[in-house]
Amino acid sequence: MAYVISDECQNCGACAEVCPVDAISQGDGKYVIDADACAECGSCEAECPHGAISAE
Repeated sequence: MAYVISDECQNCGACAEVCPVDAISQGDGKYVIDADACAECGSCEAECPHGAISAE
């Protein structure tokens, strides 16, 4: 199950910096996770200061 970023995203980029497989990129108004590339490690969820990331 891949992780997803909600509309609570504040575009800080903290999640993208810790993603070991570079599955997170800047989207339209928020960061997005490429579900096919996601390693499901949870690093992004733990790093997000806004609680905007959760398992799908």
